[in-house]
Amino acid sequence: MKITPTLEGGLRIDVEDAGDWAVLMGIARDAIAHDDKLSQRLGNLITDTELADDWREFVVPELEAGFHADLAKVAEAIRVAESGGSGHLWITPDDAWHWYSSLNQARLALHEIHRFESTDKPFPADLEPGRRGAFLRSQFYCAFQTLLLDHVMKRGC
Repeated sequence: MKITPTLEGGLRIDVEDAGDWAVLMGIARDAIAHDDKLSQRLGNLITDTELADDWREFVVPELEAGFHADLAKVAEAIRVAESGGSGHLWITPDDAWHWYSSLNQARLALHEIHRFESTDKPFPADLEPGRRGAFLRSQFYCAFQTLLLDHVMKRGC
């Protein structure tokens, strides 16, 4: 897989084989892999009882709807690109936030499930296979987010 900036201010993903499509489709799968939804996990960080109740009632449903919409948009873009057989996928500046959010949801879920710390830089070969794959996907998602920030999202700043 190759991800390159476009002249229009987006990114182009050139998919080289079925494994690349599987990695891209894994974004949504990883994002929802945790038993608890991200919006609920964020709400659980609020320790003040009164604030926590309001957060759960007013903020969590809106966050969940936004997270779900981002994942649905990205999953649909991947599905359409794969079924079209073109071997590439375009991310426009208008779609950048959906991709950034989806990648972030996936990374956060992987980090919580596998207990990766932000300072962890293990040698992947030292990890058991399931954890190794999750770590490598998390690193890929982070690099992908960096490309979005550096080449697409900076235009709006």
